[in-house]
Amino acid sequence: MTAGINPGQHMDGPSGAHSAAAHTSVPGALPEGFAVPGFDAVVRLVSRSLNVPLVALVLNGGTAYWFANGSALPTHEPHMLHPLYLEAARSLESLVVLDTFNDARFADVTPAPGATAGPIRFFASVPVHTLTGKQIGALCVMDQAPRDELTEHEQTSLRDAASLIGAGVVLRSYLGRTDPITQLPHRYAFFDDLRRHLREEASHTWVIAIDVAPVQRLNAFIRAMGHAYGDELMRAVAQRMLTWIPPDTRLYQVGASRFAAVLPDRHVEADTARLDYLVARLREPFDCLGIPLTIQPGVGLVKIGESELRGGDPLRLVMNASYAAQQSVRGWAVYDRRQDELHQQEFFLVTELAAALTDRTELDLHYQPRVDLDSGRCVALEALARWHHPTLGMIPPSRFIGLAERAGLMRTLTQWVLEHGVAQLAKWRSKGHDIKLSFNVSSTDLGADLVSRVQQVAERYKVGLDSLELEFTESTLMEHSATTRRHLTAIRELGAGIAIDDFGTGYSNLSALRQMPATSLKIDQSFVRGMGTSRHDEAIVRSVTDLARSMGFRVVVEGVETHHLYDSVLAMACDEAQGFHIARPLPGADVLPWLASHRGMPSRRMG
Repeated sequence: MTAGINPGQHMDGPSGAHSAAAHTSVPGALPEGFAVPGFDAVVRLVSRSLNVPLVALVLNGGTAYWFANGSALPTHEPHMLHPLYLEAARSLESLVVLDTFNDARFADVTPAPGATAGPIRFFASVPVHTLTGKQIGALCVMDQAPRDELTEHEQTSLRDAASLIGAGVVLRSYLGRTDPITQLPHRYAFFDDLRRHLREEASHTWVIAIDVAPVQRLNAFIRAMGHAYGDELMRAVAQRMLTWIPPDTRLYQVGASRFAAVLPDRHVEADTARLDYLVARLREPFDCLGIPLTIQPGVGLVKIGESELRGGDPLRLVMNASYAAQQSVRGWAVYDRRQDELHQQEFFLVTELAAALTDRTELDLHYQPRVDLDSGRCVALEALARWHHPTLGMIPPSRFIGLAERAGLMRTLTQWVLEHGVAQLAKWRSKGHDIKLSFNVSSTDLGADLVSRVQQVAERYKVGLDSLELEFTESTLMEHSATTRRHLTAIRELGAGIAIDDFGTGYSNLSALRQMPATSLKIDQSFVRGMGTSRHDEAIVRSVTDLARSMGFRVVVEGVETHHLYDSVLAMACDEAQGFHIARPLPGADVLPWLASHRGMPSRRMG
């Protein structure tokens, strides 16, 4: 809270007196119609504790709030206030004058009109600070009789009362219309003004929102530099915004790092040059406390009418646009209803997925066979999660896997796949089928406890760890090489296999790849499918196969969907193949019949 922010007053004492709103020196702020919460109660406490009839809160802007015998008096106009009160309000030190007759400064000091007819003989003041340490004035107590002393207990009571008032000033800002950091009107004021604007001035209007930076990036700023740096950044962004918005347009702080404004309805969307200029200005470095910082702003726009405001939330709509803008090169975007509906549906699906993970009927596993190219027989199955929503039908894995990762559900989903897949594998192996099971593991699962989780599930279903293979994407394995190698080494020591999945789609460092304790490498199907029409794709698959084999990896080729592709990989140094030509993913109940009827694929031994 900066100096000069004054608490309004709207209190009626027993005498029925009341005061006008407080003066404020903040540009663009509105006078407030209510006081510091609990101020009257604090006054009564300090009056009784110190046995003084007169109490005043004098703000360093010049406004004073007087109480006589616990009753509020009319606001004392700043020009009528004696300089000594202002001096006390702006002083960093407490002041105690036991008898004002012995202090020449008090020769012409009078209390507030109506407070008392006699002179002040005793005076004491203590500075009032907000929670952030900003001084805003002083709490003064007075009496018509002199004192011999102000006891330590009384001094403590006076300081405590000042602390309560300082906290109340901050609370009032939250309950009122002003943000305590930027001094801008906040979200409640935004909605009040927007409703009034649509009701009295226009049938439609544009709302603009500015997200300063993605949440993770903003948190990184504060972790590195502290909250004071973050506060200064918000003030700096607000100042740049104030130079851009049209005259007579109010800027609001509607979130911790979000600003908004109601713009005149003058073809805002068409004025792309001004929006480009705003983004360019916000992307220029900010000098905060001597340290330059570049942010990643997102500017969102939405056009709304009064009918849309009723029962709606324009800030939610414009937040969708500002979020999309943060991800774009241009940096600003107009609200897209289809994108919003997709986002809402994704949120709905996240909550549904969390419920499905506790329900055995919605989620299921399908298994896609992998065949050994030397023998032509099935040697492994890859477990693939399937989700049949009761009302939306089949939700593709490409959709719900990403949702699970973003919503923090991936660890639970992986555990569900591990439990159900290994239980199924135990049944197949008990029937005499010597096959392995592979399943995908997300980067969020690659922690120290993954080793114990895999081990516990394998022991529970009495399945050898050498019959399990964990598949990690190439990018996952390259993210944190040292930590990754340590966890993977522990998994390999248990006997489980490790596959590098979707190889070719990431950015592998061959030196790091050589150090990974993986057992197999799966060439991404995007290259395999192109082999029939692209000599380059075929050359890539052949080269990667030779490289991987020379590094000791077993090579699995994904996406083998035609017999031509199968014949092509059969002629290479690949070890296994997987794809629709061999078999589509099978429900668990269909795996045993398929294994029983499968007579093997063409193999090198047959040739």
